[in-house]
Amino acid sequence: MKIKFSYLLLFCTSLSITACSAQQNKTDDIMPQNEPKAVALHNDPYAKKIDSLLSIMTLEEKAGQMNQYNGFWEVTGPAPKDGDAALKYEHLRNGRVGSMLTVRGVDQVRAVQELVVEESRLGIPLIIGFDVIHGYKTLSPIPLAEAASWDMDAIKRSAEVGAAEAAASGINWTFAPMVDVSRDARWGRVMEGGGEDPYLGSKIAAARVKGFQGEDLSDPLTVAATAKHFAGYGFAEAGREYNKADIGNSTLYNIILPPFRAAEEAGVRTFMTGFNTLDEIPVTGNEFILRDILKGKWGFDGFVISDYASIEEMVTHGFVRDEKMATKQAIRAGVDMDMESYSYVNEIMALVEEGKLDEALVDDAVRRILRVKYELGLMDDPYKYLDKEREAEVVGNPAHHEAVLDMAKKSIVLLKNERNLLPLKKNGQKIALIGDLADDKNSPLGSWRIASDDNTAVSVLEGMQKYEGNELTFEQGAQLVVGEESFLTEVNFNTTDKSGFPAAVEAAKNADVVVMVLGEHGFQSGEGRSRTNLDLPGVQQELLEKVYEANKNVVLVLNNGRPLAIDWAAENIPAIVEAWQLGTETGNAVAQVLYGDYNPSGKLPMTFPRNIGQTPIYYNHQNTGRPEDPAPGEERVWWSHYMDVENTPLYPFGYGLSYTTFNYDNLKLNKDQYEMGEDVQVSVDLTNTGNYDGKEVVQLYIRDLYGSTVRPVRELKGFELVNLKKGEKRTINFTLTEDELGFYTNDGEYVVEPGEFEVFVGGNSVETLKTSFMLGEE
Repeated sequence: MKIKFSYLLLFCTSLSITACSAQQNKTDDIMPQNEPKAVALHNDPYAKKIDSLLSIMTLEEKAGQMNQYNGFWEVTGPAPKDGDAALKYEHLRNGRVGSMLTVRGVDQVRAVQELVVEESRLGIPLIIGFDVIHGYKTLSPIPLAEAASWDMDAIKRSAEVGAAEAAASGINWTFAPMVDVSRDARWGRVMEGGGEDPYLGSKIAAARVKGFQGEDLSDPLTVAATAKHFAGYGFAEAGREYNKADIGNSTLYNIILPPFRAAEEAGVRTFMTGFNTLDEIPVTGNEFILRDILKGKWGFDGFVISDYASIEEMVTHGFVRDEKMATKQAIRAGVDMDMESYSYVNEIMALVEEGKLDEALVDDAVRRILRVKYELGLMDDPYKYLDKEREAEVVGNPAHHEAVLDMAKKSIVLLKNERNLLPLKKNGQKIALIGDLADDKNSPLGSWRIASDDNTAVSVLEGMQKYEGNELTFEQGAQLVVGEESFLTEVNFNTTDKSGFPAAVEAAKNADVVVMVLGEHGFQSGEGRSRTNLDLPGVQQELLEKVYEANKNVVLVLNNGRPLAIDWAAENIPAIVEAWQLGTETGNAVAQVLYGDYNPSGKLPMTFPRNIGQTPIYYNHQNTGRPEDPAPGEERVWWSHYMDVENTPLYPFGYGLSYTTFNYDNLKLNKDQYEMGEDVQVSVDLTNTGNYDGKEVVQLYIRDLYGSTVRPVRELKGFELVNLKKGEKRTINFTLTEDELGFYTNDGEYVVEPGEFEVFVGGNSVETLKTSFMLGEE
């Protein structure tokens, strides 16, 4: 029997839930003692509607809500007639699909939504998911670049732009933000996250969730957000994609989980599991993190989705025997929706019918999925996101270009500026622009931009050409990529062809200043793009050295998706600009910074190593028992060090220069002894001592000198973006509460312990002022 959608809503609103509740109690009675319990939710405005709907759903339809398929045919064209696509099509028609991903555009989404709503028995609409990682059509900088802004308002606005364009195109749900903390630049997906620090990462997680979801999730220009990958994926061993994560409890509780907790507290509606194992258990089947922590201790009331096919991959891991066991384990663990592994739609019915899986767990998963559909407004109007006029007006709106340009400028980090080579003069200079990436309109878009059009970025060449007062000459120097550039294939780099070197060198000889745009291709980072070298790929390093021989006034502009090992450049090149992959407005942002129309203020969200051998390298490391550097001239072997390079990074976490200079002075606490529970007041004077107005990210770090577990040498616990006119002085105030002074024990208990603390304030994690205080009685 087909129940029309409008009647279904009325039915589910008015139906008594007595029978449903009785059935729930009955299933609880027969639940095996070791079966995980569903978490009861309180004050749920949709509970009666959801329970009413559940009471008329078949087990097959419930399993369907837990099943997500990738787009598999041209939905506005004819129906597939045979094979896997035909089976999926029939599943859509008979209510065995709850979500689809990568279907986009109002016409495409309407076609697939109509198929489900009009032809399935209950007409429950699909939730349409998509990877809106750093924008939809109009692209912001990659997330790691955005993190370098330390500007939560700009990051939130960037997410709003992506959400608006995606929602206007019929999408309800993004698989972002990725909030994995990672310390290893070899891992390609560092481009997708907020860097190495849990405090900064938590602030970014909350900002992006609020940007995507807005104040009201039913607003047709918002999308449901996803906190991913829960949990530990960023600690993939050796930085190799899809690898295991081998970590201790302290790292889990204090480094990995805080950004996820911040996302949950910000109201994120979905979580996604990762591909990794954690304590030798695939996270997609890990009851401890999903049931005990996420849905238990944290009380998360949204739903959890697997990453692509990660349920069936538990078989390959060697964790379960077959897909049937994988389904049982994933549902028991707390995974509510299966992304593209066919496991739930194929196995749930048999597992329940055979008594191997309690239907109460299925009901709990379906409730969670339906709740988000209600919150999005899809259950009231399945077509509310489908408006062609709105799509045309919102996607590519000029205001969005302005917003991503603002984000791009704020993401740029000035790493070096000897002899004040920057900003460039706007008149009377001969400038040689060199590098294949300088006129590239595709690579600057970065990875994870599947809805955007290729070759739509403003190139650096185009951006610099808008400044007409100088004589600008462009030379490629050397081709970077050989062959296809594609998200689906690995890029290959030119390692032999140097035929463009002579022209580049000649241009450099005839120039007053050389601007070289070098780095990684946009498809060299991202998922599946792990590297064992962090140098400039191909022949770029040799090109850089040849040009430097011809002209010492070189400005190196880096385009990259991860920290690079650029030790030679750091020693020799006078000016270095970290420009990442900045999205649609890349060239305009870079040019405005180079010419001084925007004073750079970005700070590194990840440490830059001196060479690959230091990786993973991060600022909040532990002290070890033998940390001391030998005194100058002292010979010593038995201390924690490398024989061939110093321990310090090339550029530390939080580092970034400005065209002006800032002086920190007068670091003070309101007293030096505090009782437990008492706030610590910190102040510092900041003065703009240079010749330009500028912005500084004032950073506060602490060190708990001794505790029940070893604490890091420094931990970021506060920051503030401060705009100062040249010559202006301001006192900056911070408050440290128990939220900043405590940590998690190895049992997951949050504690604040008495003892001595050091406080550091400065412009990066190394160059700081220091003071100290005592907390409580020992």
